[in-house]
Amino acid sequence: MHDSQALIPLVKGIPPIRSRRGPRRRKPGKLHGDKGYDYSHLRRWLRERGITHRIARRGVESSQRLGRHRWTIERTMAWLAGCRRLHRRYERKADHFLAFTTIACVLVCHRRLAC
Repeated sequence: MHDSQALIPLVKGIPPIRSRRGPRRRKPGKLHGDKGYDYSHLRRWLRERGITHRIARRGVESSQRLGRHRWTIERTMAWLAGCRRLHRRYERKADHFLAFTTIACVLVCHRRLAC
């Protein structure tokens, strides 16, 4: 599945965020995306929901400016890819895969905090 097809279900699947005051936030404030998300219907959908988007345009902008924000995600995914069991997806059941992903996240956090 292309990344652009998964954007709407991904944004809809974001759980409400607790806040100290006021109602829970149900949507992100800003969305960064590369050229794979450069479609007018996605931009329109985000605008209708009041989500500020920063999506690079194909043939117009370079993706270099988005690199500062994307680097954090790419680095985290690389840390998780270092776990062979997650990289290959040996587990067939989603519950088991989620459990191993949680263990990998705990190990990554432990390594980062122990330094």
